[in-house]
Amino acid sequence: MTTFKGNEVTLVGTPLAQGSEMPAFTFVDKDMNTVDSTTLKGKRVFLSVPSIDTSVCSMEVAKFMNTLKERDDVTVVSLSMDLPFALDRWCQAKNNDKVIMGSDYKGQHFAKVSGTLIEELGLLTRAVFVVDENNKLVHVEYCAEVASEPDYDKVLEVL
Repeated sequence: MTTFKGNEVTLVGTPLAQGSEMPAFTFVDKDMNTVDSTTLKGKRVFLSVPSIDTSVCSMEVAKFMNTLKERDDVTVVSLSMDLPFALDRWCQAKNNDKVIMGSDYKGQHFAKVSGTLIEELGLLTRAVFVVDENNKLVHVEYCAEVASEPDYDKVLEVL
């Protein structure tokens, strides 16, 4: 069961499972370019967040940005339904040059393949997916409460 501020919500799609392959999807980056996830190689961390304009989402993405800034072997991608303009604004405010900011507003491709769409809100739920060099999911976390932060230590441990 997933809740948003204590109220149960419905996640659309089939959740991803640790040990399975990360499905391919597309998203729009902060510069309005369409990105195919299969072009991203090596270790990857996909952050599913409701909106970068909320305090918990901003804090989460910033923590991963700062913690992994020296890790050239890891690509971090934050995905939300935010428009690319909001993502660009956040990047400028935080001097972000580590995390790829992706918007799923156009087609909801990521939401569909990852089971992260909150039906009642049209937003993504909070989740973290760590993918190894062979495109295998080595860590999957869907946060039970959307307003709660993920387990940062577990992500760092599997990396």
